[in-house]
Amino acid sequence: QVQLVESGGGLVQAGGSLRLSCAASGRTFSSYAMGWFRQAPGKEREFVAAISWRGGSTHYVDSVKGRFTISRDNAKNTVYLQMNSLKSEDTAVYYCAASNTMGSYYETTEYAYWGQGTQVTVSS
Repeated sequence: QVQLVESGGGLVQAGGSLRLSCAASGRTFSSYAMGWFRQAPGKEREFVAAISWRGGSTHYVDSVKGRFTISRDNAKNTVYLQMNSLKSEDTAVYYCAASNTMGSYYETTEYAYWGQGTQVTVSS
């Protein structure tokens, strides 16, 4: 079992940056692929980014490519989401999630464990 705790959210102006962190419990963190999702009010939860077990493979939704970077530090049991050039449409609650596989990495059903979320608000 993995427990996930996100941090780093907040209020930022458009064009600014934030770095989200997701700390995982357990000694098997490196065996999980990790993903970041977000959910805006009134909308479905959507895929943002994913990273493979050792970080050698990453995937992004088109809307964040070139602005967001996902990374992980297995020694610290932590996955990060660096968000630059933020836009008002990035406003959402951001969730990290852990998956035993990395098949359909963009699907919420692929992930067995979820954090509680952290709010990101981008003011225009």
